[in-house]
Amino acid sequence: MARTIIQKIIQNYEVIDYPRLVRLNPNVPWKTRGNGALCIQVAKVDKKNQRKIGEINGRNMTCAPMLVSDLDKNEQNHLAGIVKETVEAYARIDDENTNPGYVLFSERPGDDFYWKAVTRIVALEEVHDLLQKYHAIFEGYKNCRGLIGATAAVCWEPQDRTFELIAYRPQQRWGLKRQVDPLSVQEMDAHYPSTFDNYDVRNHHNRIVPNSPCPILYGIRGENPDDLITASAIVKSEPVESWVVFETNQGTDDHLQRKSITQIKPFESVITQGLVVGRPFTIQGGHVLFNIQDSTGTIHCAAYEPTKEFRHTIRELSAGDVVDVYGGVREHPLTINLEKIYINKLTSLMVKVENPVCPRCGKHMKSKGTNQGYKCIKCGTSSQQPNIQQKPRSLSLGLYEVPVCARRHLSKPLKRMKHDRVSTAIGIVNTP
Repeated sequence: MARTIIQKIIQNYEVIDYPRLVRLNPNVPWKTRGNGALCIQVAKVDKKNQRKIGEINGRNMTCAPMLVSDLDKNEQNHLAGIVKETVEAYARIDDENTNPGYVLFSERPGDDFYWKAVTRIVALEEVHDLLQKYHAIFEGYKNCRGLIGATAAVCWEPQDRTFELIAYRPQQRWGLKRQVDPLSVQEMDAHYPSTFDNYDVRNHHNRIVPNSPCPILYGIRGENPDDLITASAIVKSEPVESWVVFETNQGTDDHLQRKSITQIKPFESVITQGLVVGRPFTIQGGHVLFNIQDSTGTIHCAAYEPTKEFRHTIRELSAGDVVDVYGGVREHPLTINLEKIYINKLTSLMVKVENPVCPRCGKHMKSKGTNQGYKCIKCGTSSQQPNIQQKPRSLSLGLYEVPVCARRHLSKPLKRMKHDRVSTAIGIVNTP
């Protein structure tokens, strides 16, 4: 819909900067699959200092770097009519889980509402109050929850940002199996390190291709919009009808909040530090569970089966390890669904290597039974302790993340943390 709205308005209006794709709280029970919202900034036409942001049917789509002239009330109403027409033509309102909404602001509210929407549950009353306060033009459909995401997308003021080039299919191919060559995606991934979450080689997962029967052919995410445009030329696929580069909050960890265990609530995403309690264990379905505790309480943590090899890391944890866990919070039972883990401290593991040696006879003693110690059968000397030594740990201190195939849109990949990732993690550990 955002692409189509841009196509309809660029004859008479100017798109200001990149259109935005803003992801919101990934744990909301009523969300769309990716919980995304789109935002376009529009002003009157001024063809100076244009930047290419896409193509539609071979025609360049451009934007201006800054606002040049606001729209008057009549122009705002005209624009609202275009948006309404497009939403009602393309939204799947017949789907019981689809509740779209659109908003038009002539003045951007502060970013507080964005931070609420990306980190917690927002009530419809809150968004209605904001819309009325700013005299916004808006319409919600069915239960109107789409107004929450639309408003939050307008309110986003990036502290960190990435970009995504989204390529669209001709309408006659909507719903058909996509043709995107996986080897070309791997080649693109290797040549453009500023891109991320392209292909999971170990799990044979082409991440840039969606699973739903939507108009999108693929989406390439990265830190440099110019790199995305040249990188897309490497991807071999079925015909591309159009493409647009969006500015996004994907890969930023905006959804995470630092909390102690007792402060954690369902449907949030948190970072919390704790001491591992007991050994991790695997349940039916291949999910790996363990508990951590801090001075305020104890909470369950889970690496579910879709996190694949990440579970091997979790299985190697031991009681006494100190970790920071990152993830979304499930309600029943209260559980952190892991996205990343930072290992701060590894406890020493001591293992028995042999029965003790008799100091008088020089012979190995024999066990007297479970928890009953040891005795030399020649001279009768007793001992309670076997010979032990420290067991090497297969883990190292530092950050570990789920594989690309299991990564959430908002989760910041380790490659974006670059050379400062250890100092960043340690800084988080010391944050109150």
